[in-house]
Amino acid sequence: MQPRHGKAMRRASEATATTLEASAPSARGAPTDPNESPAAPEAAWPNAGKFGPARESASGQKKDAQERPPARELGARPKKAPQPAKDARLSDATSAAGAVGREPPAAPEPAFSRAGSRRPRGARCSAEPRPPPGPWDLPSPGLPVSGLILGRRESAPRTCKLRAVLEKLRLSREDVSTAATVVNSVVDQLLRRLQQCESEFKGVELLRTGSYYERVKISAPNEFDVMFKLELPRIQLEEYSNTGAYYFVKFKRNLKENPLRQFLEDEILSASKMLSKFRKIIKEEIKNMQDTDVIMEKKRRGSPAVTLLIRKEISVDIILALESKSSWPASTQEGLPIKNWLSAKVRTELRRKPFYLVPKHAKEGNSFQGETWRLSFSHIEKEILSNHGKSKTCCEKKEMKCCRKDCLKLMKYLLERLKEKFKSEKHMDKFCSYHVKTAFFHVCTENPQDSQWDPKDLELCFDNCLTYFLQCLRTEKLENYFIPAFNLFSSNLIDKKSKEFLSKQIEYERKNEFPVFDEF
Repeated sequence: MQPRHGKAMRRASEATATTLEASAPSARGAPTDPNESPAAPEAAWPNAGKFGPARESASGQKKDAQERPPARELGARPKKAPQPAKDARLSDATSAAGAVGREPPAAPEPAFSRAGSRRPRGARCSAEPRPPPGPWDLPSPGLPVSGLILGRRESAPRTCKLRAVLEKLRLSREDVSTAATVVNSVVDQLLRRLQQCESEFKGVELLRTGSYYERVKISAPNEFDVMFKLELPRIQLEEYSNTGAYYFVKFKRNLKENPLRQFLEDEILSASKMLSKFRKIIKEEIKNMQDTDVIMEKKRRGSPAVTLLIRKEISVDIILALESKSSWPASTQEGLPIKNWLSAKVRTELRRKPFYLVPKHAKEGNSFQGETWRLSFSHIEKEILSNHGKSKTCCEKKEMKCCRKDCLKLMKYLLERLKEKFKSEKHMDKFCSYHVKTAFFHVCTENPQDSQWDPKDLELCFDNCLTYFLQCLRTEKLENYFIPAFNLFSSNLIDKKSKEFLSKQIEYERKNEFPVFDEF
């Protein structure tokens, strides 16, 4: 840059200066000095140095008062005194930093790359510091910030990657329609058989639950969960081993006409006997399905589901569920912590709904207790996810959106990819999507406001979910969302080494921009 001499150069300098000197730094988010006057920042005066105006001596105050230019009007351009060439660049940067808070002029002139700069647009200068982040770079309040996340601008590549993953996980309407048609055909035929031919299951009805019906299904519409509910007469529950989740079921009246009496073992309704008969009927009926390729998969130890494989690509879990319309068990009293999220009124309404018991056997060392039933609230989970906002209109058409479901999908997909990557490792077999969903519900409870799930903060919200899940793995504690006393990560359910293994893999993925998302 050439030095400036005389009046001619001073006129050129004034002609080049732009009124955007006041407004451009503000747009960049430069902080305002609390000691400055917004109307006339000190840095706009001549002789302003790098750290602000020079301190005046007492003897020179009178002289300076005479020489000081008159106060300029708001938005007017200040006249600048000639500077040495080596100070020009510094003064430009200082003037820009001190200009925050000034009102922009009514008719701005063409902008330069930096306020007050004489360099052509696009010129680069390594000596100029990058402006500090503006208020838009800060995350929404209420969410703990990971040490890896500095601001939305710096994390843009990761956010773009997460959105690309979500786009890949989006289900095709055509595929969904095709799969649903096939599944509904099989399920309806099984339901008719149970209702017409077998007296013990004659009152069975359909209850659709699971990720597909919760609209959080990922990858492909190839897995469905269907419950066949059977309403029970008055029953008495006897808690098994203080678990809060597993119960023995007894009838309060020993009716001779009760069609389920054949499944009683010492007045206890045997889950294993009832499931075996249920499985036998389904196996016989699928032999009559000539138009559809349906096979029954081998029974999984401890599983309450009868799993069918349709056309070798669609898996359907059919679960027998006993419906009880009595009050929820005492173990659920402190559960469902949604008062500050969905409201106390909604919680009361949900607790008035029936609860279900599925033939899931309690674990006893290396074996299972075959007569126990486990509490199920999958219908409540479905309702929560369908109406998940603190605002009743959250995510409705033309209303404010949130990223809750997107975070749940990403969490489920991460676990799914890790299970696929380490399918030879026994450590991963014990984890399932229900663990992820339970942790997600707890994060929703801790962050109840819709504004805390702004789609623009997707990465931050997802990282918050990961942080909570990792904490559960490390502390070996993940409370059932409905039964707080039941720990899903207790040592008798999942060993410590398995939890450490999964924790290590998630930490690695988060640190390295989730490479597992690119491997499949």
